[in-house]
Amino acid sequence: MDQQLQLNDFLEKYSQGGPLELRVAAAIDAIAAASVSLSQKISKGALDGITGEATKGQERNADGDVQKDLDVYADRVLREHLQRLPLAAFASEEEVNLEIRDPGASICIAIDPLDGSSNIEANMSVGTIFSIVRTPAEVSAAFSLAGTNQLAAGFVVYGPQTSLVLTTGDGVDIYTLDDSDNLYKRTRSRVTIPASTSEYAINSSNYRHWEVPVRTYIDQCLAGSDGPHEKNFNMRWIGSLVAEAYRILTRGGIFLYPGDARDGYGEGRLRLVYEAHPMSFIMEQAGGGASTGRERVLDIAPRSLHQRIPLIMGSVDEVRYIEELHADFGARDGMSAPLFAKRGLFRV
Repeated sequence: MDQQLQLNDFLEKYSQGGPLELRVAAAIDAIAAASVSLSQKISKGALDGITGEATKGQERNADGDVQKDLDVYADRVLREHLQRLPLAAFASEEEVNLEIRDPGASICIAIDPLDGSSNIEANMSVGTIFSIVRTPAEVSAAFSLAGTNQLAAGFVVYGPQTSLVLTTGDGVDIYTLDDSDNLYKRTRSRVTIPASTSEYAINSSNYRHWEVPVRTYIDQCLAGSDGPHEKNFNMRWIGSLVAEAYRILTRGGIFLYPGDARDGYGEGRLRLVYEAHPMSFIMEQAGGGASTGRERVLDIAPRSLHQRIPLIMGSVDEVRYIEELHADFGARDGMSAPLFAKRGLFRV
């Protein structure tokens, strides 16, 4: 454990890279400061007015999801901390439109202020996700570019500890909030995700709605040591993207949130700009992979600010294997039963 390097130390050194790095560092610092306030609020919960209940009048965000009281609070706190910075554009998962601020500024920021807010009532981990990109020639197109254009990305997990996961394109570090002085201190450096795993996360209640490649992979995992992987798997499902990602970064694993046959789920449910792009950047920087099952997430340019996509991320060997399953079944054009897959339920 390296507790001596503080986030402030890293940002000061990083900011010396030039004017662009200085702006990125200032933005990360502001988000970190906001997360300290959010951490304190969340830890008090109902004692400080946070109930996890829907807002008065059942207001909904840009995606039609019912907003919880903490969603609204988190959005406000982050806006306040970022207000003083020169940003060309700001996008929040809680707002319908992109907010153009200073077109001459060098960076733009997209934020999911509170991921996993439905877990608040159950006293489970929630978090904040952010993505920072260079301002393009046309500011309104800031979040219409492939995820490879990100300068930095990260997320904060408000759980038993408050931790900030960060990449600026040169590996992934994890900082833990020390509440004795409200400073983030590095607790993991150069995080590396194991290439293979025996742990997966998926909402298995939707099994009947999944595409055949996803069902095939899960069937193989359930077959354990008797299946083609010749090892037993454990399943985890928290329902909080930040918590799932943090677990993968610290001990490996794979997370699947595929599209499925339900109305409104055909193209997945996670937001490309606010969730899939930053998480995919982090995963790849830690040696993992991130895919829709058919293509690399970071190669996808959003069609709209709130576009949703499938997301499969984590240990790179598993991500590639699931891509192969999609390719295999796509080539078979109609084969629908896992038994008939080249890598089906039964070993050959």
